[in-house]
Amino acid sequence: MANNNNQLPTLTPEISEHFKPEVLKVIRNSIAPTANDQEFLLFAHKAASYGLDPFKNEIFFIKYGQTARIQFAAEAYLSKAREKDGFQPPDTQMVHENDEFQIAMNKETKEMEVVKHEIGFPRGKIIGAYSIAYRDGHRPVTVIMDIDEIAHMFTGQNKDNWKKWTQDMFGKHVQQRALKKQYGLEFDDETITYGQEEGVPEYQPRERKDITPNQEPINQPEPEEKPEDNVVALRKQMKQKFNQIGVKDNDGVNEYLKKNNVKLSQPATESELIGLIELLDMHIDMQEAQAQASDDELPE
Repeated sequence: MANNNNQLPTLTPEISEHFKPEVLKVIRNSIAPTANDQEFLLFAHKAASYGLDPFKNEIFFIKYGQTARIQFAAEAYLSKAREKDGFQPPDTQMVHENDEFQIAMNKETKEMEVVKHEIGFPRGKIIGAYSIAYRDGHRPVTVIMDIDEIAHMFTGQNKDNWKKWTQDMFGKHVQQRALKKQYGLEFDDETITYGQEEGVPEYQPRERKDITPNQEPINQPEPEEKPEDNVVALRKQMKQKFNQIGVKDNDGVNEYLKKNNVKLSQPATESELIGLIELLDMHIDMQEAQAQASDDELPE
């Protein structure tokens, strides 16, 4: 089914009831411009069924080459929790290295609780976070996390945002877990993959940029490009990507290649390495999304 952003596919009753046609066109053109008809239909249906607002970043559509992903954001949990009986705003706090902070086991509930949190200045670096989800008629649910538990966020694809907005990102992460437990919220992320037989996403050459300084002579010959240098750099980048997903030896690499039906020449070509790196980037993104989305609940 071709993607024509000027026309909408046949809509489900839920979509028609929840979104006006003009709003759907804006969502398609601005929120999910890369979606084909079926992907957009599924995205809009999930947003409508759960009563989520794409414009408030409660639900996202993400496309990685041959894979599309519908992801629910932390804001979705807070939005739906507000609709539940007995809702009370959660208390989410950062713990800094100079804070006085204590947790203890509640003898009655057998759950860990924050018993002391006092702050002074300077507070020092963030070392942890907690969120207490309150609800009338229910015991508070407390989720406590050490910053080491989300260390992978600072080296992944979204690392810049995590480093720049640590308090906001960490707070939403831990709050989402607490709200999920307290209000029984469950959203099902959706992943749609096409062309599994190809294994590696098709390589699209990137646009070359002219970086020659203006003061250089126009007729100056370009330095000769050494393919072997590119391959060495790509191999180094590939190894870093494998480390990010926890693959650290040759057996693990071979297992990953076999599982994803990736076939490399001996030695691998530049385009094959670029395609593999793009596939690894996709899995790194998904790994991070899963860590921050609904299926990352702490063990009981």
